[in-house]
Amino acid sequence: MYKVTWRGARAAMEAAATLFSEAFHSTAHAVALTRIDEPTAEGHDGEWQAEVYFEQEPEIAHYEDAIASFDQSWRDVAPGTVERLPDIDWVAHSLEGLGVVHAGRFVLYGVHDKDKLPDDDQLIPIRIDANQAFGTGHHPTTAGCLTLLDRFAGFAPKKIFDLGCGSAVLAIAASKLWNRTVLASDIDAASVAIATQNAALNESDDKVSVVEATGFDHKDIETAAPFDFIFANILAGPLKELAPQMAAHVQKNGRVMLAGLMAEQEKSVLTAYEKAGFRQINRLDHDTWPVLLLVKT
Repeated sequence: MYKVTWRGARAAMEAAATLFSEAFHSTAHAVALTRIDEPTAEGHDGEWQAEVYFEQEPEIAHYEDAIASFDQSWRDVAPGTVERLPDIDWVAHSLEGLGVVHAGRFVLYGVHDKDKLPDDDQLIPIRIDANQAFGTGHHPTTAGCLTLLDRFAGFAPKKIFDLGCGSAVLAIAASKLWNRTVLASDIDAASVAIATQNAALNESDDKVSVVEATGFDHKDIETAAPFDFIFANILAGPLKELAPQMAAHVQKNGRVMLAGLMAEQEKSVLTAYEKAGFRQINRLDHDTWPVLLLVKT
């Protein structure tokens, strides 16, 4: 196993974590994003660190070029360091100790943090253990979706779809919040297996079903459509490409929650969805990773 470490500004490290978690997940077996020092009184957000684990020694210049084209702040980041590691379970080790995540009334935790859960019946605990699927709740896109979801708890859709579900945390959250069945999908077979396992760990396997699919291309998705609510926490490029299909699979007055886009990509994503017949009704503000809630008009 090999570990590559980069240090730099928060925005650049978050961009790296997103690409390795979503675009490069077939080769990157774990991603850890941590703050190295505290923010200053002058408004500097401190130094952050991204650690990525590989089974094979990576060509880091290839990945650095890809991140630089994805986020301009990467140009200020020094080349990463590569370290060969002893043979232990670095997937689990890299995510242990990240702690409990609070997002609205949702509380995400790993099995090693079960004893740290607050004693509050109003909270909704979701267990997401260390694995290779994106969505532990520590990334702002996942936490942001959960926070915005909690704001609209009173809106209980009947048919829900989590597109690009990763760990299925959003599908599990929706099933628990609204007591609804949820269909989830992911393009990656390993993520589908992990998402299915997570649904069982959270006693939601009777409500959450997961299929392997690219976009909306699956018979179960076509059969279930049109949906009242769709989650799509992926990347800006696929979000824009899927806008017409999203419109075709959401019923009138149905809602979509979009995440994975960066702040500088928001305008182009929103334009694509407005052309497809959506309008924005809410937004979770974040300096780098906003979350949009749209309705089909």
